[in-house]
Amino acid sequence: MISSLFGRVLHLSADRAVVDISGVGFSVLITPVTSSRLSVGNDAQLFTSLVVREDSLTLFGFLDEDSRSLFELVQTVSGIGPKVAMAILAVMSPDDLSSAVAQENISAIERVPGIGRKGAQRMILELKGKISDFSSSHATISHVAPWREQLTSALMSLGYSAKESDGAVANLILNLQESGEDPSLMAMGDLLKAALQNGARSRGAQ
Repeated sequence: MISSLFGRVLHLSADRAVVDISGVGFSVLITPVTSSRLSVGNDAQLFTSLVVREDSLTLFGFLDEDSRSLFELVQTVSGIGPKVAMAILAVMSPDDLSSAVAQENISAIERVPGIGRKGAQRMILELKGKISDFSSSHATISHVAPWREQLTSALMSLGYSAKESDGAVANLILNLQESGEDPSLMAMGDLLKAALQNGARSRGAQ
């Protein structure tokens, strides 16, 4: 499954972005909020969720893992599919929805297009226990350096396994420590190039 994309934005609209990954353009459905944070010609990272239907494969993209997790979580509620899940994220952040469910704030959830009062009540009922677990999950990933998280996701989007990506990044860190370079000050493109070289060496050694 495609879990993330890192590449140059080729095309952008309010609800869709096309991201170039090694010469292949991936079309990703996004919210207007996500669109406002991207720009054509610049690199971007999107955490993605692939929705498979009999006649289609659709990628949905998000700026952070919490938003992707929320997108997938709300679809476990009866009657909510990808379209309504995206509408929720266009109106509410993960923290907003977590608070609304915890406080049983029906009116806050009703603001989402396509969700009436009964739908809001059903969401609160079915997400009550799940959303509390989800809302605390971001604390466990916040300690990871942003550049390392982005680099790992970029490697995985290019076909590396999680183990291979972690190995390439670990080797890169050792090399940078020896040369006295700070990865947080380096361009992501340079980090990716160096990590790919490390990854190629480690793959060849297997």
